[in-house]
Amino acid sequence: MPDRAADDFERMWADLAPVGRAATSGGYFRQPFASAERELAAWFEEQCAARGLRLERDPFGNVAAWWDPPAPPVPGSAVLTGSHLDSVLDGGAYDGPLGVVSALAAIDVLRGRGFVPGRPLGVSVFVEEEGSRFGLACLGSRLAVGATSWEDARALRDRDGVALGDVVPGPGAGERSTLLDGVGAFVELHVEQGRGLVDLDEPVGVASEIWPHGRYRFDFGGEANHAGSTRMEDRHDPMLTYAMTALAANKQARLAGQRATFGRIEVAPNGTNAVASRVTAWLDARASSDAALADLVAAVERQAADRADRDGTTVTVTPESVSGSVGFDLTLHLGGPGHDRWPVLPSQAGHDAGILSAAGIATAMLFVRNPTGVSHAPAESAETADCLAGVTALAGTLERLAR
Repeated sequence: MPDRAADDFERMWADLAPVGRAATSGGYFRQPFASAERELAAWFEEQCAARGLRLERDPFGNVAAWWDPPAPPVPGSAVLTGSHLDSVLDGGAYDGPLGVVSALAAIDVLRGRGFVPGRPLGVSVFVEEEGSRFGLACLGSRLAVGATSWEDARALRDRDGVALGDVVPGPGAGERSTLLDGVGAFVELHVEQGRGLVDLDEPVGVASEIWPHGRYRFDFGGEANHAGSTRMEDRHDPMLTYAMTALAANKQARLAGQRATFGRIEVAPNGTNAVASRVTAWLDARASSDAALADLVAAVERQAADRADRDGTTVTVTPESVSGSVGFDLTLHLGGPGHDRWPVLPSQAGHDAGILSAAGIATAMLFVRNPTGVSHAPAESAETADCLAGVTALAGTLERLAR
């Protein structure tokens, strides 16, 4: 990569580093439509304007910046790359922003080579990819492709009770997102969320697929009572039912070689000296096939119901979002230097690329090595040399697709 392009990447990365970073943990709080994420969105638009890219926005907050070809393109031939700028609560620096910065850097590399696109080449930012504020992952891309309706999405509320419809204008009568009209291919670069490339000693890899995954709300009901005066045998404690369910999820996932995590919980009345009346917990479940995911969740739900019978409590399970398995188009990466040796890895994490692929857009993903293997946490990282290798790989892919 030319020195100037490498310098541009490092400058852009330095611009983003302090935005939304917590002084105590070093993690990031970049929730959608809040101050830090909006600062990053403004930064992105400034970067695009400085490059002379044409900005396009949709009613849901998604943005794409286009490098238009000099001649009218073939309809449906546009090439899009990019990622997202929001984070999980106390998240890492790279998940999302690396794909956006790398996309801009790849545009710089191509211009430095004197490349002129034969079809529109765009850089996108989709909002609320993590679902950290309104609870539905890949919300922006789901709305853009029509996989989620605005009528359903506008009523989603954050933890403070603010509705999505109160912070996003949404479409007018008869209006829809046209951001992806004419897009024939999408390529997303992302930091790897695991240690596959570390184990293979490779800086860059290609995603073969995204495992099916879902978020399920478990509502455990019981009877509030005094922590001291209520005999143990007289209790109907939903916390016990939840605790056994969390252990069951761990055991069932390990036995099946899948993934199950209870990472969020709410308790009422949430008092130290009170038996709880209600526990609400969210299960994140992921598996290697749609059938394996259904089996995993069913096994956890069955054990939760059995335990509720013994505890004299109740349990209700509500799927809040479920995404089926998604395969990627590996042919989008063929033909460039070194592309034939890139390792191919599955992804257990969800991505906007999965939503676009499921909508019928030819889609591919590139991974950049994460030396810690940690993601969705402050220890998430990537070496600059590996990031630059990712930019080179992305630029090569985009050059071939946008000729």
